[in-house]
Amino acid sequence: MKYKILLAVLFWAGILTISCNRDDINFDTPSQELRFSTDTVFCDTVYHQVRSETYAVKVYNDEDKDIMIPKIELGRGGASLYRINIDGTSGYSFTNVPLRKKDSLYIFVEIAPTASGPEMIAEDRITFTTPAASQKVTLFSVVQDAEFFVQTNNPGSNILTGNHNWNNNKVKLIYGDLSLAPGATLNVQAGTKVYFFRNSGMKLQNGSALNINGDLNSEVIFRGDRNDPRYDTIPKNWNSIRMEAGSMLNMNYAKVYGGTTGIEMKEAQANIKNSIIHTFDEHGIMAINSVVNAENLVMNNCRFSDFGIYKGGYYNLTHVTLANYWNLGTLGNGQALYATNEWTNPNGQTETAPLTLNIRNSILYSRYPNAVNFKPVSGQSFQYLIQNSLLKYDASAGFNFDGNPNIVASHQNLDPEFENYYTEKLNMRVKSTSPARGKGNTSVAATVPLDLQKISRTNNPTLGAYQ
Repeated sequence: MKYKILLAVLFWAGILTISCNRDDINFDTPSQELRFSTDTVFCDTVYHQVRSETYAVKVYNDEDKDIMIPKIELGRGGASLYRINIDGTSGYSFTNVPLRKKDSLYIFVEIAPTASGPEMIAEDRITFTTPAASQKVTLFSVVQDAEFFVQTNNPGSNILTGNHNWNNNKVKLIYGDLSLAPGATLNVQAGTKVYFFRNSGMKLQNGSALNINGDLNSEVIFRGDRNDPRYDTIPKNWNSIRMEAGSMLNMNYAKVYGGTTGIEMKEAQANIKNSIIHTFDEHGIMAINSVVNAENLVMNNCRFSDFGIYKGGYYNLTHVTLANYWNLGTLGNGQALYATNEWTNPNGQTETAPLTLNIRNSILYSRYPNAVNFKPVSGQSFQYLIQNSLLKYDASAGFNFDGNPNIVASHQNLDPEFENYYTEKLNMRVKSTSPARGKGNTSVAATVPLDLQKISRTNNPTLGAYQ
């Protein structure tokens, strides 16, 4: 027994000796340049005094020896808007950083800036000083000044009363729900950016009004707060603009994207012109027994439908492009338009109402076999007119295309030939060879004489939002 104990002691003593010898490493000065995973770190756009996410740079030692990097520091030192973290220590300057042969280390980067204007560029460098070379990795971010609207647990928090005007001098950042009180009016001027944190949104209460007054190349933006370009094509970054009964939306030149449902309206009214709504996990617009007048509206990439109509209502869609190329891996109908007389309320009860729908000089298309789905309910009026429009159609549409007096001078199952329907390069103009060109009704076009780009369409009008 004593012999076995002695062997065990000797074994572990040997292991400890080996371990100690392995840690007894001599670090040399580098004789070659370091290698990096990137030469530039593009940080997400950040806001006044809001810390960014953490980004990583990987530093490689390609030499056959363990090296000691004499100095790693931020170019602007303690005045930098950035901070770096090496081996769990945050700061702006580090000396004698070890790096074993054929190994790598991570440098983590973040920024929490103070804005000096509506928008500024924050640029700095991580410099690496060795006998072999002086090297750098550039850090780059856009910093925007912001005004915050934060919902708390206090009753009445984050509610706007009276009249308010937003302009583009600061980004509007919304935490939780921002509500317009009954009778309140919010006017949003051209170029304003309204960003929502996750699970946040806007609510219009009864009698309130949201007026969005954008312009071409100075659109009003509604999106999630993450400005990294990859978030442009990802839904569910925020919730929705929710309109309660009796509220009003007037929207001109807006871009709304990247949430759960763009505009969710119940017994409300919306006038939407010259706007783009795309990439939502449910609907771009969900309207329950509401009134919507839409002109030069472009929609795309919504899981259930671009435009979902429930429990009837009254809808005029003129020169709209409802295209749906949903392909984000989760199941959905991917339709351009869904319309029905019924709706199941939160109590599980089914409610119905009459529906009137007019679609003129428009394109309704999908990557799926059918872009349109009508579900009329027995006993309720379901009136529709599809005039001088192009739509993708099959037998599941809920109506007959051929010989239908409600379908006038329209075309089925012709590829509209969009320039680029992928969300990353969203361009829903049609090519010169498109069958949508010159097919519009001139009297209808005269009611919307300029397209989304303010180009005249009074002669040979093209279907959809673009001439």
